[in-house]
Amino acid sequence: MAAAEYGTPHHLLPPTYKRMVSAWLEEDCPSFDYGGFVVGEEVKEARLLGKSPGMVAGVPFFDEVFRQLDCTVEWHIREGESFEPVKHCATVRGPIRKILLGERVALNTLARCSGIATKTSYLLTLLHTHCAAHHLTHPPTLAGTRKTTPGFRLPEKYALAVGGADPHRHDLSSMTMLKDNHIWACNHDIPRAIRAARAAAGFSVKVEVECGSEAEAVEAVRAGADVVMLDNFEPGGELEAVVGRLRGRFGGGGGEGREGKGGKEGKREFLVEVSGGLGEGNLEGYVVEGVDIVSTSSIHQGVKHVDFSLKVVH
Repeated sequence: MAAAEYGTPHHLLPPTYKRMVSAWLEEDCPSFDYGGFVVGEEVKEARLLGKSPGMVAGVPFFDEVFRQLDCTVEWHIREGESFEPVKHCATVRGPIRKILLGERVALNTLARCSGIATKTSYLLTLLHTHCAAHHLTHPPTLAGTRKTTPGFRLPEKYALAVGGADPHRHDLSSMTMLKDNHIWACNHDIPRAIRAARAAAGFSVKVEVECGSEAEAVEAVRAGADVVMLDNFEPGGELEAVVGRLRGRFGGGGGEGREGKGGKEGKREFLVEVSGGLGEGNLEGYVVEGVDIVSTSSIHQGVKHVDFSLKVVH
């Protein structure tokens, strides 16, 4: 289930996002604003035009840019709504030099967030189409990754939520993910690594283990991992067989609405995440019964931006 089905994504944002916006404005105008001097303080109106198809996301950041510059924004489309070009999405009003001062910062942020939400929504629709074709009762959750732009993680994670995906962990403190390097650094002792993680993070933080083989996944589940990530497994038959054997051995199951059942070694509650090279071209191969999460950076890394422009009315 997407967060937007239960409330307004804007309410997820911490107060610190306003400081982030201030830093963006300071970066863009660290000293004199020569162009602003030329145009002056006359109150003007500018129209935000959507010039390529997409889903609008990043509204709180766009609004905050202009709020800090004493301008107002009136939206003519809801965040999370898709549009076809050319669409008059919003109207900005205020002193002309301040509209132009915030223009590029606001547009860049909106274009990036909207591109992520658009790609996310598209892949989510494709995932549900494949699930229906394969008669999966409980579609897996689509999630992003931590492969985000330094300094821009919050807007990118926010855009994932607007697009309908799970943002996944936000940072190293949100979840303990023991990746291959962690395991190798612990002499490949998965049980010890999980015990150490539990001792440090306590009961409230989940532990996930990246597994490159079925044997590692079995070891991780036996040691009490909350999530096992099957990384770079061949989509289709190989993945389906491995997941089937894991569920047959340990039962569990984890997605929303599932009734976890016991396996040969009793019942273990754990989630199965699949990741690694996953995208729209091979997504169908990851639509496997027993998979709880499919995670991919393709919905936020290197995505095409939605094209917007801000035109002053004259």
